[in-house]
Amino acid sequence: MAKHTPRRIGVLTSGGDAPGLNAVIRAAVKTGIGLGYEVLGIEDGYEGLLGDMTYRVLTHQDVRGLLPMGGTILGTTNKGHFGGKRVVGAEHDPYLEAAQNIERMGIQGLITIGGEGTQAIALEFAKMGVPIIGVPKTIDNDLPGTDRTFGFDTALQVATDAIDRLHTTAASHDRVMVIEVMGRHVGWIALHSGIAGGADAILIPEIPFDSQIVADKILERERNGSAFSIVVISEGAYPKGSQPIYANAGRLGGVGFMLTEQLGQLTGKDCRCVVLGHVQRGGPPTPYDRLLSTRYGAAAVAAIHNGLSGEMVALRAQEIVTVPLEEATGHLKTVRPHNDLIRTARSLGITFGD
Repeated sequence: MAKHTPRRIGVLTSGGDAPGLNAVIRAAVKTGIGLGYEVLGIEDGYEGLLGDMTYRVLTHQDVRGLLPMGGTILGTTNKGHFGGKRVVGAEHDPYLEAAQNIERMGIQGLITIGGEGTQAIALEFAKMGVPIIGVPKTIDNDLPGTDRTFGFDTALQVATDAIDRLHTTAASHDRVMVIEVMGRHVGWIALHSGIAGGADAILIPEIPFDSQIVADKILERERNGSAFSIVVISEGAYPKGSQPIYANAGRLGGVGFMLTEQLGQLTGKDCRCVVLGHVQRGGPPTPYDRLLSTRYGAAAVAAIHNGLSGEMVALRAQEIVTVPLEEATGHLKTVRPHNDLIRTARSLGITFGD
């Protein structure tokens, strides 16, 4: 009697971790099993597709309790063999090796959960004819093609909560608190949390700042009876005429401490810096991110089931749709200097240091 070969879907998580990854996996597994698929969880991102492949068959039992859990049960990496576009004819072609493994394992569709880099790799696979669907993940909310990425709302909640807590200690001691949040190339977290947390200055990569203008805002507040100030700054923000600050080779960081020292010198006030760092990536996702991740996971499986490939599930006008992977790669969704949120912030008296 011939051995039955099950219909299979693969799912992997790639790039930096973000709240909601496990919720996507859970939804993909539950939806996939419901449609009659065997779901393979590929471990450690795209690296798990190489060699003998590292994967496990995921069942209802495996995803039980995942909805509120941060991180990813499959592991992830932002390093490895898939660093950029495929080099056809290379001595070792990881794309070709992975594609052959996908075909050998009978995977009828691969779900890739990640940000711009992850989806750029997915696009290369799609060009090779590999059936693939992307799911948009990044706490920075910088992926084009979708109104919202999962992970952003949780990072925003963490940052806003931190600003709220630092607000009271700043007011109690008449201090200037500089809060550095994530955002290497875009300022969505700083912009949203800064407005939501009542910041006095918001500094983002899209608008180079002048430290003197920020200092003048702090001194103006003091003259008007407010001896404390809150400054929210993206890790990728930088002064006019300068470049982003690097803590070490290839890794942004340090701009918050640099600005804090400058503001202390310019204002004569007690200035303190708090770097939120990876706390924005960890922990349970917010209800919004749980819901969005679940919608994305279910929609990704549905897309594969309907024969789609080379697409990414996306949120457009509150509806889940699919868009070509080309729309999600090649550039980032940045904050436009004159968008509605910027105008709102300026109308509230918030300075951007420009």
